[in-house]
Amino acid sequence: MSSSTTTTTLSDLPDVILSNITALVTDTRARNSLSLVSRKFLALERSTRSHLTLRGNARDLHLLPGCFRSISHLDLSFLSPWGHSLLSSLPIDHQNLLALRLRLCFPSVSSLSVYARSPSSLELLLPQWPRIRHVKLVRWHQRASEIPLGGDFVSIFEHCGGFLESLDLSAFYHWTEDLPPVLLRYADVAGKLTRLNLLTASFNEGYKSSEIVDITKACPNLRDFRVACTFDSRYFEFVGDETLSAVSTNCPKLKVLHMVDTVAALTSPRAVPGNDGGDSAVTVGTLVEVFSALPCLEELVLDVGKNVKQSGVALEALNSKCKKLRALKLGQFQSVCSATEWRLDGVALCGGLQCLSIKNSSDLSDMGLVAIGRGCCKLSKFEIQGCENVTVKGVRSMVTLLRKTLTDVRISCCKNLDATASLKAVEPIYDRIKKLHVDCVWSSLEEEGGVEETNHDDDDGDYERSQKRCKYSSEEEVNGFYSEERVWEKLEYLSLWINVGEFLTPLPMTGLEDCPNLEEIRIKIEGDCRGKRKPAEPELGLSCLALYPKLCKMQLDCGDTIGYALTAPPMQMDLSLWERFFLTGIGNLSLSELDYWPPQDRDVNQRSLSLPGAGLLQECLTLRKLFIHGTAHEHFMNFLLRIPNLRDVQLREDYYPAPENDMSTEMRVGSCSRFEDQLNSRNIID
Repeated sequence: MSSSTTTTTLSDLPDVILSNITALVTDTRARNSLSLVSRKFLALERSTRSHLTLRGNARDLHLLPGCFRSISHLDLSFLSPWGHSLLSSLPIDHQNLLALRLRLCFPSVSSLSVYARSPSSLELLLPQWPRIRHVKLVRWHQRASEIPLGGDFVSIFEHCGGFLESLDLSAFYHWTEDLPPVLLRYADVAGKLTRLNLLTASFNEGYKSSEIVDITKACPNLRDFRVACTFDSRYFEFVGDETLSAVSTNCPKLKVLHMVDTVAALTSPRAVPGNDGGDSAVTVGTLVEVFSALPCLEELVLDVGKNVKQSGVALEALNSKCKKLRALKLGQFQSVCSATEWRLDGVALCGGLQCLSIKNSSDLSDMGLVAIGRGCCKLSKFEIQGCENVTVKGVRSMVTLLRKTLTDVRISCCKNLDATASLKAVEPIYDRIKKLHVDCVWSSLEEEGGVEETNHDDDDGDYERSQKRCKYSSEEEVNGFYSEERVWEKLEYLSLWINVGEFLTPLPMTGLEDCPNLEEIRIKIEGDCRGKRKPAEPELGLSCLALYPKLCKMQLDCGDTIGYALTAPPMQMDLSLWERFFLTGIGNLSLSELDYWPPQDRDVNQRSLSLPGAGLLQECLTLRKLFIHGTAHEHFMNFLLRIPNLRDVQLREDYYPAPENDMSTEMRVGSCSRFEDQLNSRNIID
């Protein structure tokens, strides 16, 4: 009698279960690998993929595969050449054919994102998918003056009128007077909108009071409304009590409301005005009325740029009237939690909050933080910015109270919380925290003389490292706390801010030397290079990040670093030398993805990759994706072809105003196309 042995594999599971498993895989490369297992897995992967971002050149759209027929969310805003109207370089008959080809390849599209430099792109694409529910427009170039008022939006409301639910203009530069007339003209379509995002960072003043009132009147069914505006009473038609009351009256079903001052939160997000910023035109009594009129509110952002005094009463009303509130961000609100006699008040009564951000609250104290930790016991994300009276003791006590839930912490612009103190404050959750932001502000000794010059003598190396560790490490007492070395086992994302001219090298000595699972880091370098002398060290210190074995993604943002793009005055460095300072050592990291914002010269509106920058980037031999948020000369880009596995490179001028001169070798269509042809013609090892 013979017995046969059968092996059960993953393929033997029912198709329904396999389909659900496949749908949960979000990483693109993992999905691509899954589709190569067998024909069955290929069919499952294609049938469950709902989101797709197209890259490559728009001229090659005729090569699109027809196997992604389940795609519902299609993003065309990153097609090359970036920033140009889709299909605009082709003859009219070819444009229509390629638009039809897109519809045949993706028949199920209900959400579309597109770079719409002119209305012609939308007029070609939107008729192909009459059932589109969500549209996101992207444009960083200036609005062409020949476009009629509202001309950018007419085609959306004409072709998507029956099904349109959501419109996202957060990355689309337009005039504020463009939208209200179109909403009033197509009142039946506007009445169906449930989501409208107008948080456009390129505005100088934002939407006026009358425009916000008109928009909310035209869209009474909004559930999600986000708008950039001006709360400063010195401006014409500023947003005040009447506007807030009108929003709550016109849109009583709101679940998400973001109203952000353009200057305080968008133009200068790190500004700390202090107590001399003046009082806001928004009163506590009106806030109580607004919260009472919005019982469905789940997420609220109010960054008003001026002091809202005695706001604790309004926040108590927010807790009693908006029972579903889960996320709250307050900017320039004073007395958010007075914490007198250990009684919970103000924001501390909002016990259902999961995310809380407090910005520029000058009277928030350590006792207030302790009260928040006691009352908001479900917080998983906490951000504090520009609060001068809080210390490491208050933050540490709050974090200890929230140890079971808190996994995401951001600490910035707080006078008493430098890098070492911030890490001390979050130490109680060092084994749980997943995301962290700190400012790279070192000790007073550091500020006086910068990082000590490195002695390259081998005999003195150990001594010097020990001296630095004594200076920055957690082995010393900071504000009365003592701790040993920690393993930040679950930390996956780290965000850093550093002032231009400072160094990154002390970071590992502050207690962050052991982060075994850190995968992504964002570094924001900000400041004015003009007037600064040459730094004492030749590099920022990116080499020190090689301590983190799993670090593979980096966002290096020097976009708010200002300097001289051309010849600098004597004893100063131009931007090319500063770029060498920033990027030296990046080749020592095993990065697979890099987003890089070059420094800028605002006087000539130039944000360009320099020769030293291109030379240092080519040393990143493990890169697969590189996105430069600026411009670059064609011959500098050719340096990047020496990176063996580089698959995806793109220049994106995604800042306002994006350069208009397309005849320059920095952004010419032909230059970008030639580089992409060379990149795509190479054999990739894996």
